[in-house]
Amino acid sequence: MQNLEPILIFTTVAEMGSFTRAADSLGIQKGRASTAVRKLEEDVGVRLLHRTTRSVRLTEDGRDSCPRPRSAC
Repeated sequence: MQNLEPILIFTTVAEMGSFTRAADSLGIQKGRASTAVRKLEEDVGVRLLHRTTRSVRLTEDGRDSCPRPRSAC
């Protein structure tokens, strides 16, 4: 079975709009969350999140890829 942790981290970041808040809620370090999402993006071959120093937003591909209901992501 495939490791689903990166998908969980991605959906949590998408819901919370922040790597810091997502990492805190998952009990992991922010760097681990960032690395997991970056690796997931590499694996699927698309950018899932727009990142700035102040915000994180889903890209169109990110919205299409989010496994939770649209209202959650």
